[in-house]
Amino acid sequence: MKLMNRRDPYVREVIRFAVCCRALTLVLQALFNFLIPDHAADAFSPPRLSEPSLCDWLSEWLLGGLSHWDAEHFLFIAEHGYLYEHNFAFFPVYPLSVRAVAKVILCPLQGLLCLRSRLLLSAVLLNALLSVLAAAVLYELGCVVLRCRRMAFLSAVLFCLTPANVFMTAAYSESMFAFLVFSAMLQLEKGQSWTSGLLFSLAAGVRSNGVINTGFLIYSQSKDLALQLQTGAGTVMKLPQVWRRLLRFAASVVLMSAGVFFPFALFQSYAYLRFCTPDARSEHAVPRPLLQLAVDKGYRLAAMSGMKPAWCSQGLPVVYSYIQDVYWNVGFLRYFELKQVPNFLLAAPVTVLGSWATWFYLTANPQYCLMLGLVRRKKEGRKGEDSDKPVDGFRCTSVFVYVVHAMALLAFGILCMHVQVVTRFLGSSTPVLYWFSAHLLQDYEPLLWKEGAAIQTAASLSKKPSVGSSFPGSFRKGISENPIMRLLLNWRISSPLTKCILGYFLSYWLLGLILHCNFLPWT
Repeated sequence: MKLMNRRDPYVREVIRFAVCCRALTLVLQALFNFLIPDHAADAFSPPRLSEPSLCDWLSEWLLGGLSHWDAEHFLFIAEHGYLYEHNFAFFPVYPLSVRAVAKVILCPLQGLLCLRSRLLLSAVLLNALLSVLAAAVLYELGCVVLRCRRMAFLSAVLFCLTPANVFMTAAYSESMFAFLVFSAMLQLEKGQSWTSGLLFSLAAGVRSNGVINTGFLIYSQSKDLALQLQTGAGTVMKLPQVWRRLLRFAASVVLMSAGVFFPFALFQSYAYLRFCTPDARSEHAVPRPLLQLAVDKGYRLAAMSGMKPAWCSQGLPVVYSYIQDVYWNVGFLRYFELKQVPNFLLAAPVTVLGSWATWFYLTANPQYCLMLGLVRRKKEGRKGEDSDKPVDGFRCTSVFVYVVHAMALLAFGILCMHVQVVTRFLGSSTPVLYWFSAHLLQDYEPLLWKEGAAIQTAASLSKKPSVGSSFPGSFRKGISENPIMRLLLNWRISSPLTKCILGYFLSYWLLGLILHCNFLPWT
């Protein structure tokens, strides 16, 4: 049955709620940006090369809060290309997409807005669209993986209130990455391995951690091979058959992995040509204000003559790792300093939630995890390995690879990254945070228990639900159905765990807007 269709009332509600959240975010950021003066942050702030018009001022007033911190890098790259060495920390697919929207779709506005203003507007519009689509795709992915429409709906609605909300709206690449990754995961679940590989490849061109998603493709192929080799009792597979399947497996893994790594390798090659090849480093027209900025800040220009950068002489000249090391001091345990305790506290909620999800799943499916899900189960049915363990929901065996992926991202983020980035790092990369939060709400919130059966046993999604139905959060007089809204309206009688989960999501949703949009430390 096709899950994703316009007649599905839950898809419509996810899209409606996502649009409302995006609209509210835009209104609030404009309000906070107007009421609260910007902090004088020591961040990348390139000069504007053209005199702003009245419309440019209006655009800055309405959307300026979404152009801070890393957004300045993305907008600069979209406008000027990879001019400075440290720009190569930001991958090209997102800024190229922003520029394409500004140049093509927003072309009629070029008489009113300068290029930079059109780039900012295109980034906001693109992210609004992609974040809404990501929520809808997450719903369908949850339906396929969790086999529980109710939990899939809860998780998609929670994604609309993600703690990484401001980064889904500002000129950051998180919305595009989430949409591509969730779409790739969905295609893989549907058996479309090559389509999934293409989407994962595009995601790797959006963010560097996209290359980690190669693991999904490798695991999918490995699981298929393992199940093929586990023949039934009394059946013997001939050696030529085994070799054919092994060769087919090896070829698929190599090709798919190469496809995902290709954007990363191509981007590093482009950087090498820009900075390490004498012909490519010849002088070309660079606006004087940008040259002066390079002199004042010590930025290395791609057009600078003289000595090559140190990374050009490395055995494997990878500019990305060099930039992370030299410019941002990113490395194993480098952030473990006393002065970084506030940032570790900031990342504590997502760390606890991710660790709890991993531990819960491991203890719920110990044998399956021990076998890495590669051993054919003795009995398939509506129940899990044990007769009292349902397969639906977060305990489902299909969730295994997603939990491993989330655990790897969390460990890498805590040990090797600026830890305050972990919230948006996981919030845009894995569905596990939303699935597990939905699982906790569904299992431990009494306000949702009496509504569960009505949703789970709905016979047809094509029928419009009646007004005042028993779905959580349904309201009379046309107010849409939403379990999260029901919990918020019944906040005082909801369980302590619900208050913790929703309190975390909503406080980071709002606090991120207030701080980030005014150049305060929320990155």
